[in-house]
Amino acid sequence: MNDHEFAARYYEAWNKRDVEAIVALYADDIEFSSPYIMALGFSADGVILGKPMLRSYVQRALERAPQLTFTPEALFVGARGHTLIYRNHRGERSAEVHEIDEAGLIVRADATYESS
Repeated sequence: MNDHEFAARYYEAWNKRDVEAIVALYADDIEFSSPYIMALGFSADGVILGKPMLRSYVQRALERAPQLTFTPEALFVGARGHTLIYRNHRGERSAEVHEIDEAGLIVRADATYESS
């Protein structure tokens, strides 16, 4: 898997607001964590499991933030995946760590946000 190509697909899917293209980047048994999961009422611990819940989360996130876009800043590559550093439409910086399986899909993701 080429991490640069994966990152380009990730940003393209989010910036086009293409729910199905976004969800296609993830494995069926995805474990995804983010403080926004709690804020949007999906789970008290900030973790969602599986593509059906991920799809619902992405749809709600896009509905709540109609101007949402991601601007890449950096890509860090590790032994099991990579970390994407980007800014959203409000200029807030985020990091998303992706653990990638043999098929090139995200099996675990942890979205974090810069603290002010």
